[in-house]
Amino acid sequence: MAIAVNLYYTGRGGNARKFAQEMVSSGTVEQIRAEAGNLRYEYFFPMDDPETVLLIDAWDDQASLDAHHASPMMETIARLREKYDLHMRVERYRSDEEGVPTQDTQFIRP
Repeated sequence: MAIAVNLYYTGRGGNARKFAQEMVSSGTVEQIRAEAGNLRYEYFFPMDDPETVLLIDAWDDQASLDAHHASPMMETIARLREKYDLHMRVERYRSDEEGVPTQDTQFIRP
């Protein structure tokens, strides 16, 4: 069962975006994406909140996420969070093994 974690990073003076930019430019994002079990690691910017960045972080299972949390990447992430004085809000989701219900497919344009 896949696990998706939405992390909302919030700061001041554009720091959340600077954090995301440094995560990408330093190669940390690519290293995380290459970890076993990583399904997605992408940043998004809410249109109505310039001080927040959303990270969608998805993993095959809890064991993959636990391995990521034990990796050296977490030290880098923690250091950058401190550097940019970011605060976080977290939402966690598990995949729906049945997929999209038939009655919902009428609302999806492929």
